[in-house]
Amino acid sequence: MDSKGVTEQPISFERPETGVDPAETRGALVRTSTPSTGHSTPPHTPGGGTGGTAALSAQARTGETPSTPGTTAPSGPSKEPSDIAGNGPEHSQPSVSAEPDTHRPRPVQEAIPPQPGAEQPPASAERRTGQGLPPGGPTPMRRDGDRLRFVGAATRRIARGIDLDEIVMGLCRATVPTFSDAILVYLRDPLPVGDERPTGPVVLRLRRTDRIPEERDTEGGFLGAGAQQPEPNELAELSSVTAELCEVRPGGALAEVLRGVRPVFADAPAARAALPELLGDDGELIIPDGQRAILAPLRGRRRVIGAAVFLRRPDRIAFEPDDLLVAAQLATHSALGIDKAVLYGREAYIADELQRTMLPETLPRPTGVRLASRYLPAAETARVGGDWYDAIPLPGSRVALVVGDVMGHSMTSAAIMGQLRTTAQTLAGLDLPPQEVLHHLDEQAQRLGTDRMATCLYAVYDPVSHRITIANAGHPPPVLLHLGGRAEVLRVPAGAPIGVGGVDFEAVELDAPAGATLLLYTDGLVESRLRDVWTGIEQLREKLAATAQLTGPDHPPPLEALCDEVLDMLGPGDRDDDIALLAARFDGIAPSDVAYWFLEPEDAAPGRARRLARRALSRWGLEELTDSVELLVSEVVTNAVRYASRPVTLRLLRTDVLRCEVGDDVPQLPRLRQARATDEGGRGLYLVNRLARRWGATRLSTGKVVWFELNRS
Repeated sequence: MDSKGVTEQPISFERPETGVDPAETRGALVRTSTPSTGHSTPPHTPGGGTGGTAALSAQARTGETPSTPGTTAPSGPSKEPSDIAGNGPEHSQPSVSAEPDTHRPRPVQEAIPPQPGAEQPPASAERRTGQGLPPGGPTPMRRDGDRLRFVGAATRRIARGIDLDEIVMGLCRATVPTFSDAILVYLRDPLPVGDERPTGPVVLRLRRTDRIPEERDTEGGFLGAGAQQPEPNELAELSSVTAELCEVRPGGALAEVLRGVRPVFADAPAARAALPELLGDDGELIIPDGQRAILAPLRGRRRVIGAAVFLRRPDRIAFEPDDLLVAAQLATHSALGIDKAVLYGREAYIADELQRTMLPETLPRPTGVRLASRYLPAAETARVGGDWYDAIPLPGSRVALVVGDVMGHSMTSAAIMGQLRTTAQTLAGLDLPPQEVLHHLDEQAQRLGTDRMATCLYAVYDPVSHRITIANAGHPPPVLLHLGGRAEVLRVPAGAPIGVGGVDFEAVELDAPAGATLLLYTDGLVESRLRDVWTGIEQLREKLAATAQLTGPDHPPPLEALCDEVLDMLGPGDRDDDIALLAARFDGIAPSDVAYWFLEPEDAAPGRARRLARRALSRWGLEELTDSVELLVSEVVTNAVRYASRPVTLRLLRTDVLRCEVGDDVPQLPRLRQARATDEGGRGLYLVNRLARRWGATRLSTGKVVWFELNRS
């Protein structure tokens, strides 16, 4: 049954009762009024009688032959006013009459054949009018319009859910108590996703149960708080009586019902054998007699993903054959919604994992600088984008700070961003100048495609010289927050975006005083539909200055708190794009903690290096490291002097560790190898690897640097 054709067209003409939603629990229970003792009189219509189009419509439904003008209609049972179209709102509740309904039984719908062994309900006045029901019970749906209206409201409520729990809850809330007194929803565990083929046996897990609350149970149909043992044919505490897990046996009764897809009554032979397998040994206690339970398979796009059991209490009116159509519609909409929710959850998980792997999991802790970062997607439904940030340690205790933005926020943008970020890391490892890095990124973007555009800002901070070198490719300029609280927008040449091609990039070198904070960001922070980019940059500068005033002129604000304050400047409607934020606090390295020398490439260089290192350690009070430093410096300098043609550099840095760096003009990197017993050399790096805390070698544009670190204590 097409849900759109079923629900939308009738609802467009309905005038529902004020304050009543067929799918809401508070408005679904319609209490029956006292039945009238007289006969209902059809309202008079112009032209006399109740004939015309309404009579033709009623006759067409009952299969009678319409009378022609001038002839007398055959005698027969008179129609009730509520069954004649045109005598009131199309979907209004039919009036209650004390006269028994003598209509011929409505033929069973062809879509659902009569269930074998199912007992057809008697066409009595109590079943047709709702008389005899206890107060507070749901009025039965007596017309097709009632069912259509309920299905439309219920499917709309189910469709409002996005995730799995919302859809299952929507099914339960829409059916209890309007359609059933209780419901059990079983889903496969685990739920299959998309086209993947589940392995292993089919296992159903009880996902959710719902029933009429006890305070609304005026007839004692449910177990009270003091009940000890559930009586048969009562809707007991569903979750405690039924089994939580059910393994569907291949070829079993439950597997046959699920394969048939169509809902069945509980008293049908197939259902009588399948329900104990689904509900467990004690599950029969909650199944009432007669047609008061429906087992409906939940089938997604390609396979059955669960089952739903609709229950009515023994003192309530039983289900009718047409209610199987309602159960089929509810099961179909719920199963398709669950299928899509699982797919959406998998896509969201993939997007989160992709974004997480594209961005740094943790920031490095380079010497002389502290880092903090933030990333916000454009929306919960678009979790991946082209914004990225990075911090890359460089030789000489320097660090490269990168922030970029690929146009768009889609999977494609994220993939391009990942390639550009990897390229930037590779170029940074070569220790190229910032403008050269942007030039190679521009070439890489052109190789990826003609429309691959991105902006990028690349900066290199040197804690020894307290200087920073910045090159820009069409990115918003950084903001420098000084120690005294003054915020400054740095004047950096804008340049052209990456991907344009044939454009030269320019780098500028600026002071980076100790205690200052550099803020790199993407345009999502400062640009939106409510403001242009330069207005946003000015607001950012004012926000940084105001935040710095809170901690005083002598203490910079904490980095993490500063990032949170910056993001607080975003108001409603300002999140139009992804936001990447990278903050760097410059601590620097004091000149008194640095020792630097040039050594001529001669045989006496290793001995001179040992003497210089000994004097520096004595000046710093690190005499306990003298033996280790002399041995390691001698080995590294000896290896550099052997192949170098220009002066060799030696630098010692005293921070939280002692770092030694030896540079030469030979680009080949040393390789650690195990020397044989007959070899005269090849043991220098072995000693470095055993005695040093860390060591490494980095290729430069002018050669290489070999470094090692030792703990100070």
